Amino acid sequence: MTEYTLDAEQLAAQTWFQSLRDQLCAAFETLEDEGDGDAPAGRFERTAWDRPDSTGAPGGGGVMSVMKGRVFEKVGVNTSTVFGEFAPEFAKSINGADADPRFFATGISLVAHMANPHVPAVHMNTRFLVTTKRWFGGGADLNPALPVAADTADFKTAFKAACDRHGSDYYSRFDRWCDEYFFVPHRNRHRGVGGIFYDHLEGAFAANFAFTQDVGRTLLGVYPEIVRRHMHDPFTDAERIVQLRYRGLYAEFNLVYDRGTTFGLKTGGNVEAILMSLPPLARWD
Repeated sequence: MTEYTLDAEQLAAQTWFQSLRDQLCAAFETLEDEGDGDAPAGRFERTAWDRPDSTGAPGGGGVMSVMKGRVFEKVGVNTSTVFGEFAPEFAKSINGADADPRFFATGISLVAHMANPHVPAVHMNTRFLVTTKRWFGGGADLNPALPVAADTADFKTAFKAACDRHGSDYYSRFDRWCDEYFFVPHRNRHRGVGGIFYDHLEGAFAANFAFTQDVGRTLLGVYPEIVRRHMHDPFTDAERIVQLRYRGLYAEFNLVYDRGTTFGLKTGGNVEAILMSLPPLARWD
């Protein structure tokens, strides 16, 4: 990645996101080792990328980490640190950038699409942005093709506990925001079964950073437990079709409504890394 002088807050956030990536990749490779089948366990392959800024100057980059295996049909855990100036029209839509288009952003994005339709897909993204303002955003949500009430309850309970450690109203706000954000209007349904979503969490850096770290640790704790419950479950061809059709809904949301997809494409990010969230197989019928 192109050299850039990070201040103490930017460096702390970047370092955490990269550390979390490494922890997630290690945990997921362990799950691969525990998977069924004669095929070799999957391993992450990392690809670094750079981006030019809208002004033509160097604008940072990131690392795309993708694994395809016997438990994870496709999982990506990407980190990026980008900077420069927003294009004029896009700057108008970004918090604190309407008067000054300069920005810095660092974050992590995780999407897992599972081989077994009884194992729910999952998404997590956390990020730190700097314009004339500084804020954290992100969240995590569970996306099962075949929902199981106990999985949903455990996922939400874990994130409620994380929210409660940092703000008495966090869970009620961020749970509701997740339901609102991941609603697919043209299908009149939600993409998944919920979780949390937050944005523009600004002010006290230390407190907001601690919460954002807790979001990552919570996902790292609860999701592998859910995977282990179902990764050995037998499934039918009909259940696989349900999964592939659900993935069509997932792809529609990410291509039409997702803010991260828009941000990446509008800022000249790596297209393969941006579209990592899309499933390897899906169907519409």
